[in-house]
Amino acid sequence: MKHMPSLPTEAPRVDRLPPESRGSRRLRACQECDWVVALPPLRAGEQADCPRCGHPLIKRHLRPAQRSMALALSALLALAMALSFPFISFSVGGVGNRIDLSQTATTLIGFHQPVVAGAVILTIIVLPALYLLSVIWLQLGLLRDDPLPASHTIARSLAHLNPWMMADVFIIGALVSLIKIAGMAQIELGVSFWAFCAFAVLLLFTTQSIDADWMWFSLAGEPRAPEGTRTGETAAPQGLAGCATCGLINRLEPGGRGRCRRCGERLRIRLPHSLQRTWALLAAATVMYIPANVYPIMTTISLGHSSPSTIIGGVVELVQMGSWPVAAVIFIASVIVPVGKLVALAWLCLVVSRSSELNAAARTRLYRVTEFIGRWSMIDIFVVAILVSLIRAGSLMSITPGPAALAFGAMVVITMLAAMTFDPRLLWDAPLPRRNARRDPLDAQQNAPGTPQHSPGILKDPQGIADE
Repeated sequence: MKHMPSLPTEAPRVDRLPPESRGSRRLRACQECDWVVALPPLRAGEQADCPRCGHPLIKRHLRPAQRSMALALSALLALAMALSFPFISFSVGGVGNRIDLSQTATTLIGFHQPVVAGAVILTIIVLPALYLLSVIWLQLGLLRDDPLPASHTIARSLAHLNPWMMADVFIIGALVSLIKIAGMAQIELGVSFWAFCAFAVLLLFTTQSIDADWMWFSLAGEPRAPEGTRTGETAAPQGLAGCATCGLINRLEPGGRGRCRRCGERLRIRLPHSLQRTWALLAAATVMYIPANVYPIMTTISLGHSSPSTIIGGVVELVQMGSWPVAAVIFIASVIVPVGKLVALAWLCLVVSRSSELNAAARTRLYRVTEFIGRWSMIDIFVVAILVSLIRAGSLMSITPGPAALAFGAMVVITMLAAMTFDPRLLWDAPLPRRNARRDPLDAQQNAPGTPQHSPGILKDPQGIADE
């Protein structure tokens, strides 16, 4: 009788040794207020938040490697199906057209819009596929108890890819496009459309399933916190910085720079020239916003008659058609959100020097909202991409992209970069005394009075000194 190989009886190391198995305390420095806290032991489904600003520090999942692996494989399969079948088709007056998902980007190249085409294909296909493959590569190595080559580099890239994946925004853009042309032509949704909807949902679940704390602990363990690290204080006056990628607290060099001991990420006591860079990007976004609204974003040709449409004109047209909900979505995403983001970031830059712990929490919440909503302004770009590729019936009916598409897309990207360059920890730094501001800002922060109370759920060490 042939001997059959037996299944492994022992769970993979990633399950046997969770971060809670480490005997000594694990410390973290909040990336939004710089508060040093000790993480409590967590069970599956529990989350640890910063007691000072409420920023989520870690969230524990049950079997995180298996969960992320399964979701990533499912999402990748759904994306493959979305690329293999027809996406949307339309017909009007006996003339019709059918497009694949990739044509929503490639068609723009024929209209001399390669930059917009590149942005569309990157945000809805290339970057999500790269993210999913990276997750599968990482989790496969962890489940084999032997991390695969380049796992550290790939793990570092996950957090940087996340903001630029916009499959969910593309779905909303597709729905808006369908409503716009539903009264003019007959629309048929292909298998690809439903597969892409499933892909967008699975991609969202995959990103939320990543337990970065557990993943980095399984990849490289966790070195002890630097000697003398005190909880219940900010990290900067102690010469420390928390890694935004893996979370580990590190001792900085005298110049306020360094590299993470675990993942190799570059560390700074604060983002260099944060306010200057944010102001410069806000100025560039404001300049781009003018042509984005003055010039037409697309031109509709119907029976030989050309009708250019600006962003506001498109909203008015939807209102006249009776599509109030869709008009509200476009108006909020394309007008309210960009302007609100510019105003909010400019205001945050102005009040940094006058911020205190009494109002820093509210201003940090404003920053979180500003950072989250910025990507949703891409709805208009995706609407243009879908309509231009789909509505191609010659003089009977066709749509071409306008010059405002590039300007509006550039403005969206620039405002996202502006939010990334703004360092919210500046809102929590104590204002510098005028007589000391020109001497040593770090010393001035060390002498700042007052420390807030801890909220329940985060352990506080009575001695405040890291275990050695």
